[in-house]
Amino acid sequence: MIPDRPPHIDDHALARPDAVAADMSDGQPPLTYAQLDARSDALAGQLRAAGIAEGDHVALLMPNCPAFLIAAWACHRSGLHYTPVNWHLSADEVRYIIVDSGAKLVLASHSLEMLARQSVGGATLWLCDAAGPSGFAPANGAPIDPVAYSSREGASMLYSSGTSGRPKGIKRVLSGAPFGSWSQSDAMMRDLYGFNSDTVFLCTAPLYHAAPLNFAMSAQRAGGRVILMSAFDAEAALSLIEREGVTVAWLVPTMMTRMLRLPEARRAAADTASLTHVVHAGAPCPVPVKQAMMEWLGPKLYEFYGATEGNGFTAIGPHEWLAHPGSVGRSESVRIVGDDGSELPPMRDGLVYFANTWNPFSYHNDPQKTAEAFDHRGWSTLGDIGHLDADGYLYLTDRQSHMIISGGVNIYPQEIENLLAQHPFVEDAAVIGVPNIDFGEEVKAVVQLIAGVTAGVDAERVLIAWCRERIAHFKAPRSVDFVDALPRMPTGKLFKRELIARYRSPTGPI
Repeated sequence: MIPDRPPHIDDHALARPDAVAADMSDGQPPLTYAQLDARSDALAGQLRAAGIAEGDHVALLMPNCPAFLIAAWACHRSGLHYTPVNWHLSADEVRYIIVDSGAKLVLASHSLEMLARQSVGGATLWLCDAAGPSGFAPANGAPIDPVAYSSREGASMLYSSGTSGRPKGIKRVLSGAPFGSWSQSDAMMRDLYGFNSDTVFLCTAPLYHAAPLNFAMSAQRAGGRVILMSAFDAEAALSLIEREGVTVAWLVPTMMTRMLRLPEARRAAADTASLTHVVHAGAPCPVPVKQAMMEWLGPKLYEFYGATEGNGFTAIGPHEWLAHPGSVGRSESVRIVGDDGSELPPMRDGLVYFANTWNPFSYHNDPQKTAEAFDHRGWSTLGDIGHLDADGYLYLTDRQSHMIISGGVNIYPQEIENLLAQHPFVEDAAVIGVPNIDFGEEVKAVVQLIAGVTAGVDAERVLIAWCRERIAHFKAPRSVDFVDALPRMPTGKLFKRELIARYRSPTGPI
């Protein structure tokens, strides 16, 4: 072990080679720390032998599986940028991310081989579950023998949509630090959520999202065990908590709602004593849902507010939250800024900024968007609206971008609006989020049709099908309303806040 740093995966492989680093909830053979270390090391050497140099980019296209973590660690330990790609996207959407990221190579699973071949662009394709020291090999060739490489910290570059509707890569400067250096994120995981070698982390969400991936890798840095679910199921998750002694679970509000709908007798009889932390973020959690979860599990719910950008962070524990229900926590770095750029006093809504960006970032290939994220003081914002109470606790009240959060997944209306505008029936279109009892929000399109086209069920079906053929189904509208005209300003800008207010009126659309 390198002095002055905590143990890392290579240390765990030496000290506890047979300890489980990751396994699937469906009973597949587990991945030990010895295997995780050896296979990720071998893959890093294979990538270097294939000409992937430090600072280059690799994309990952895999469902939740131990091989995903082998691939992520291989990139991370060899100084690469790596982009996990949402495999629920269409081939065109996946191709855009791969090409825009500049990925030279794509690591994909056999189960997604067809999507990978349709999307890989000019990058080289390697498939997992193949022969060789790492379990990865070129799609059309034999495994490559590893070569020596410099073991340095890499970084993920996940994609988050921008105002144009096209995803943007959130890029960080590679530190050049030796592999195994302790990051601020790892320190946070250990301090806030008790990550250590006894941790059993239940990963209920896809690893292509920032938080599940960061939590899984931090759990492994600490020597814990990661249990991966291929898809969330409330009964399966509860059974895993009981059977496997889960200590930390990631649950977004939609998952909580589904668990609360399990039969009362089942929940009452469940043994959840091993749980110490249920962590959630990514979507607003209704106060009654969180209260009901704590009545069931006890004061074990921990919430944080942040984003893939990593520009700032607030956190709140269960006892704090009970004293400040609805808050997402506090941080000395939070500032609430008014329209004139001045700081606002407590209980006044404004744009939420972080004064000390602890993890500098840029938007890949988009200097304008990067510049817009910072003000003249160097403070950065995610575009959210909120206020602080007298004790400095942050409450979010709106989203400047009107981003839709459905089941913890971010959906950006502009992309869908641009697509609808291309349909020959559509004169004008807007996309908003409307309440959904299961997912928090769902996608609704509000459309003005061209003269001569009749509004109704048939037109709605046509437009929904049009979207589903071109973008991921979870982003397509679930319903379409038809109007004579959309509320636009004289400049042509859509007055979306007015449109949202209509649908969130107690009486519905007005």
